[in-house]
Amino acid sequence: MELSSVILTTGSSVGFFRLVNTGFRKLPMPESACRNACKWRNISTSIVHSVITAIWAVACFFLHPQMAEDLIETHSVFSHALVSFSIGYFIYDFLDMLENQKLTQAWELLFHHIVVIACFGFSVMSSRYIGFAVVALLVEINSVFLHLRQMLLMANNAAGTLYRVNSIINLGTYVVFRINTLAWMTRWLVLNRDNVPLLAYTLGSVGMAIMTCMNIVLFCRLLRSDFLKSSARETKKEKEL
Repeated sequence: MELSSVILTTGSSVGFFRLVNTGFRKLPMPESACRNACKWRNISTSIVHSVITAIWAVACFFLHPQMAEDLIETHSVFSHALVSFSIGYFIYDFLDMLENQKLTQAWELLFHHIVVIACFGFSVMSSRYIGFAVVALLVEINSVFLHLRQMLLMANNAAGTLYRVNSIINLGTYVVFRINTLAWMTRWLVLNRDNVPLLAYTLGSVGMAIMTCMNIVLFCRLLRSDFLKSSARETKKEKEL
């Protein structure tokens, strides 16, 4: 794909998510979230990206199943556009966090976005490893529930049934679409070492290592916050009874 098409798709994506964020300014939000309205709009916009990307990534493999057999060279214009579209989102989100959040609070996500932009950027510019990038975007299936969890917390709905149901789905999809996907991608990278140039292999390996560490840490936080603490509270209540 030509450079001009990549720039147009990526730039349009940045503009699209800016408009989405602006649109959320006109929608009502929970009173408890008003004190951090910028973060509420940021998470709301992130959910829009996750829903679009999750459906788009699945559709890429459904419409072009040959890509699953060759993650290096085989891809469609549809899948190439998805990766460019996601780069635009991560650029938008990076700038939005720099503008509205403290660096001490957002540095992990900022670092994550830099890694993703670098890896995806290499892919779209070389028109190679598009299939590999689309596999990586399957994690957005889990991101839908991960972002919803944040919104429920901001809405002070952590004790509700919706939060509990979402916590279970979130943890399940986290294991399937985040941890397992990254493990599969790491395995694929190792098995295809001879077919991947040194630069791409190094970039992919570093990216996978960083993502794996970040996701394991986040998984432990989710498990402790949503399940271990609640179990401890329930046990305490039973003892009091």
